[in-house]
Amino acid sequence: MVNAASDEQNLTTMERAAYIVAGLGLAAAGAKPRPNPLLNVAALLGGSYLAWRGYVGNCPVKAALFGPDDSTPRLR
Repeated sequence: MVNAASDEQNLTTMERAAYIVAGLGLAAAGAKPRPNPLLNVAALLGGSYLAWRGYVGNCPVKAALFGPDDSTPRLR
């Protein structure tokens, strides 16, 4: 079984860049004042998490779906 919290990078450079851009965009959208502050907090937390995953280069969801070698998907 694959340890999803391992420190090995499993994202390509393009995937990392996409995670960072999407995360920062979501966090920026969450910084805008809205009538429901819970949405702001959720967007800030979600965006921060995505940007951090891109910076670290490890995605536990991708590791769970594709395994350690990324050659064959686990789901068919």
